[in-house]
Amino acid sequence: MSDRRNLCLLVAEVLGHDRLVGRLGATEAGHAVERCLNRIDRAIEGNGGTIVARADGHVDVVFERCDAAVLASCEMLERVLSLPPVSGTRLTMRIGLHYGAAEGDSASGEGFDVARRLASLSRPGQALASGAAVMLLSASTRHFAGTEAIHDADLDKLEWPVYAIGQRVGLVTSVPPSARVSQRLRLRHQQEILFVEEQRPVLLLGRELGNDVVIIDARASRQHARIERRREGFILIDQSTNGSFVSIDGVGERCVKDDEIVLSGPGRIGCGFSANEIERDLVFFDIV
Repeated sequence: MSDRRNLCLLVAEVLGHDRLVGRLGATEAGHAVERCLNRIDRAIEGNGGTIVARADGHVDVVFERCDAAVLASCEMLERVLSLPPVSGTRLTMRIGLHYGAAEGDSASGEGFDVARRLASLSRPGQALASGAAVMLLSASTRHFAGTEAIHDADLDKLEWPVYAIGQRVGLVTSVPPSARVSQRLRLRHQQEILFVEEQRPVLLLGRELGNDVVIIDARASRQHARIERRREGFILIDQSTNGSFVSIDGVGERCVKDDEIVLSGPGRIGCGFSANEIERDLVFFDIV
C-alpha cells in the first residue's frame, strides 16, 4: 500500500464483552470475543479485505472497492448473529464504513476517524455507511444500502448522509437522490486533468507522491489539502503548514489554513503560495 490512498475503510466492534466478564471472568469472555473475531476475519478474507489493526474486540480493515466492504459487512453480521448465546448473553457487533484517505499501513487518518464515528453511532447488530461509500456501490450491490439516509441528532452532524447496510435494509436502484451531486469539479494541473465526481469523491493534493495531484513546489506540504464532494458542493480542506490560496473568479483570493472553503469556481489554487503568482504548480478548477 502507498503512503496515502483513497480506500473503503471498515471498522467493526464486538459488543457484550463486559457483561460476559461479570459472569464468566476475563479469560472465558476473551475466548467468546475471539470466536466472533474469527468469524469476522473469515468474512474479511473472503471479500479481499486487509486488516490493518485488530485488538480488544475491534477490527480496522481496508478494501479496494466499496462493493467488497459492503458484502463483507453483511457477511460479518450474519456470521456473528448465528453464534449461540454464551451463558445467556448474545454477543453482537456494529460496523462503520467510509470511503476516504488511509494513511499508509496503519489505521490512522481522518478516513478511519469517520468510520469509527459511524461504528460508534451504530446500534448493536447494525452497519452504517457514509454517502461517500454508498455512492461508489455498483448496481448489483446497491440493494444492500437503505433507500433513504438515516436522520437523528448525532448523524445529522456528520458531513455525509448516512445509510444503513444489511441483507434486507432496502432496494437502491440508483445513487440516493440526497447524496447525488450532479456536477463535477474539473481540475487542471500542468498537463493533467482530473475530476472530483461520483467515481472519485475525494482528491488529495501535496508534495508526497501518493497524492492524486503532486505539487513540486517546496512551499507545499507533503499532505497539503484534499477536495471532497459533499451534499453542499465541492469543499477544499487545508491541512498544510503554509496554507492554501484559493482565488475564485469575481470573488478574489482567500488564504485557507486549517480550514475549509467551498469551491464555487472557476478559479485557481496555490498550495503554499499565492494563486495570483505565475507558477507552473497552480491548480485550475471549474465546475462542469
